[in-house]
Amino acid sequence: MLTFHPAAQILAWCLLVVTVQHLSLSSLLLVTLLVVLAALSLSSRKLLQLIRRTRWLMLSLLLIYGYSTPGHAIFTALAQFSPTQEGIHDGVLQLARILVALAGLAILLDKLHRQHWMAGLYTLLLPLAWLGLSRERFAVRLALTLHYAELAMLRGAQRWQDILSGLSEHNDEVDTQTLTLPVYRYTYADGLLLTLASLLLWLALQ
Repeated sequence: MLTFHPAAQILAWCLLVVTVQHLSLSSLLLVTLLVVLAALSLSSRKLLQLIRRTRWLMLSLLLIYGYSTPGHAIFTALAQFSPTQEGIHDGVLQLARILVALAGLAILLDKLHRQHWMAGLYTLLLPLAWLGLSRERFAVRLALTLHYAELAMLRGAQRWQDILSGLSEHNDEVDTQTLTLPVYRYTYADGLLLTLASLLLWLALQ
């Protein structure tokens, strides 16, 4: 049974991702440690899957920052062939931000089923209705895309063309099936969650 409204959980994750973009390295490492520990406690299998699938990307990112950012060489004997202190600092910042995003996403993917994602996105996309657009169709398509993109990544699809082709085929489900979205009521717990997330963002911006 869900403790929080799906929309509140998705929005809280978005606020967390924005917040970590404004933290200093020491604060960011502390937040990263806490969020990763929470993910290991709640959704360890999903988190390890996501990290395993993105490990080479993260390593490449660290090397790119280390060798492309001007600064003081870590290994002076290597001169220009050494990564820089400033580059490694910036690379660790980016890796920590990615880990926070992955850890939070792992919890969401593990705890929210496809219909929960659709219901949450449907709620968050309310402004589309004010523009005369169909938030129902957009929410369902986006939720399906997220769902099958996750499956493709975890199964290790070899070609990006295959992934895009599979997503296109699965999105046709919107036109051939009738889906019922569950309705959830906001509670005080949702307000507390979003207040806490907003407060952390406000503090990070100070």
